[in-house]
Amino acid sequence: MGRARDSAAAPPAVSAPPGRPPAPPPVHRRAVAAVRRLVPRPVLFGTAVVAVAVALIPVAYLGVRTAEAGGERIAEELLTARVGLLALRTLGLAAVVTAGCLLLGVGSAFLVTRTDLPLRRFFGVLAALPLAVPTYIAGFAWISTVDRFEGFWPGALVLTLCSYPYVFLPVAAALTGADPAQEEVSRSLGRGAWRTFTDVTLRQIRPALTGGGLLVALYVLSDFGAASILRVDTFTRAIFIAFDLGFDRTAALVLSTVLVVLTVLLLAGESATRRRGERYARVGAGSRRPPARSRLGWARWPAVAALAGVAALALGVPAVSLAQRMAVGVSRPGSLGEIAVAAGNSLWLSLAGAALTMLLALPIGLLSARAPGALTGLLERLSYLTHALPGVVIGLSLVFFGINVAYPLYQTTWLLALGYAALFLPLAVAAVAGAAAQAPPILEEVARSLGRGPVAVLRTVTLPLTLPGIGAGAALVFLTCMKELPATLLLRPTGTDTLATELWTHTTVNAYAAAAPYAALLVLLSSVPTWLLAARSGILESEGGR
Repeated sequence: MGRARDSAAAPPAVSAPPGRPPAPPPVHRRAVAAVRRLVPRPVLFGTAVVAVAVALIPVAYLGVRTAEAGGERIAEELLTARVGLLALRTLGLAAVVTAGCLLLGVGSAFLVTRTDLPLRRFFGVLAALPLAVPTYIAGFAWISTVDRFEGFWPGALVLTLCSYPYVFLPVAAALTGADPAQEEVSRSLGRGAWRTFTDVTLRQIRPALTGGGLLVALYVLSDFGAASILRVDTFTRAIFIAFDLGFDRTAALVLSTVLVVLTVLLLAGESATRRRGERYARVGAGSRRPPARSRLGWARWPAVAALAGVAALALGVPAVSLAQRMAVGVSRPGSLGEIAVAAGNSLWLSLAGAALTMLLALPIGLLSARAPGALTGLLERLSYLTHALPGVVIGLSLVFFGINVAYPLYQTTWLLALGYAALFLPLAVAAVAGAAAQAPPILEEVARSLGRGPVAVLRTVTLPLTLPGIGAGAALVFLTCMKELPATLLLRPTGTDTLATELWTHTTVNAYAAAAPYAALLVLLSSVPTWLLAARSGILESEGGR
């Protein structure tokens, strides 16, 4: 009887005549399918939307508060010679540093991966290690070693020495992974080594080149540490001075908005270039052959001297400066206790920031790996927006947000954790998405077929499979939070000092010996993810190749 009732209730199936395509499904079924394609996995999508909304709080609140100032006041602050000079100086600094980083990064990567340079692995590690030195530590080392070392060009030198690994690492990976067949064809057609490099090799590594250059330019726009210590009058320094010393919130808001616009324009320009770019994938099956190594001949030892000189400037000056002052700084009365308290605060605040960041990144990363699509891509791009903004802008926005909207959060650990999450969410999203993409989805499908609900599948199958990637992302975010300076200065609870803030406090009053222990400990902690990045780039692989 049950079957009879079911048959009576269900509409009769209409089979298509032979030779004709089957009839399309009813309109309502097509509508449901379209909605499912548009909004995949509603629960995961909903939590991802909430996560992105939380991360965008600083940007949204910055826009609201700037608009409240009114058109006249905005024009009064904006249409000044000082803002024009700030824009020219900031963009000029970004252009000079990016050009210097491209030169050092590409040159170092080519020497390490494509030539018979002696001690290639050693120099590869040296070229990556400046990434472990925060710019404010490098600025502190230089200004405490060289008299009157401040201004535009000293700032450009320090930022170039600290930032060129952003170009070196992706270019080294691209040169290591590129198929040498195109270069061999070019050489067989009579082109020399230089023309082959410019016409073929550079075109192959162009995505890595432009990506690294963009990272450098964004880093310079957002840098506060070197700009403040070396007294380079850029937007980030002017914003901090307007808020912290001048108590001019409107000026700080307007300058922050201008910096946001510059950052968005830079990102839009890079995206437009990338859309027009070519594709560089290797065609054909088979294993990748190692590239041929060029013989340097008489230029071997000048190349070694050049790489050693860059390493001495980028790593030697900070190392010598810290070593000279470490003994005096540690021997100060009460210094060990202060260092221990600052280290404990750094660990706790970074742990809270990493926990909140990973919590927000989890639904976005899982959605990106398991249900790619237009809306998923939009959410992922929105999560990257705040990462391109300076920490001083994020911190300033959340200060206003905490005072006027969420006062119970003001001067608490969790407001600072929100600032960290807004700044470093893309690092966590990339880690979660990469781990989830490598985990086989068939196991989740089997669990659902056995009657387990979405939450149970997430807890018992998905999370255990992605746990290594989540752990790696959490470690990277944790260490990045420890190095963050401007957001920590603006958002930390009153009386809570970290390694970064203590370093900045002592440096601003020229107490370089007292600042040295904090700087040394920060560099030591930052060297761990740098080593991992160097290993992933391929520069630590075997000496294979011809």
